[in-house]
Amino acid sequence: MNTLNYKGYIGSIEISEADNCLYGQVLGLPKDTLISYEGETVKELKEDFQGAVDDYLILCEEEGIEPHKTYSGSLNVRLTPAIHSRVAALAKQTGVSINAFIRKAIENQIAAML
Repeated sequence: MNTLNYKGYIGSIEISEADNCLYGQVLGLPKDTLISYEGETVKELKEDFQGAVDDYLILCEEEGIEPHKTYSGSLNVRLTPAIHSRVAALAKQTGVSINAFIRKAIENQIAAML
């Protein structure tokens, strides 16, 4: 999937053949927060994306609220007790925390897929 990046926000890029335009929305925000944008060209799409993010940040500042960020970096993963136990044992053997062990395993898996 192609994405746009601006000020720590990640936006999708979609095509509407019916409307003959490009559109998208900022990813990873809570369901009650929608930031969308569109354009007829890639340049227009990027400009509208950046403008939508800037408008959102201005609104948050005016309202005195903390803006939501795209993907906080915190992720809850549900494991079976057997896998959790095995991960804990392996993390201890390698001298790292469970979080560090899981993070490295995910990084390795992503690198293997690229």
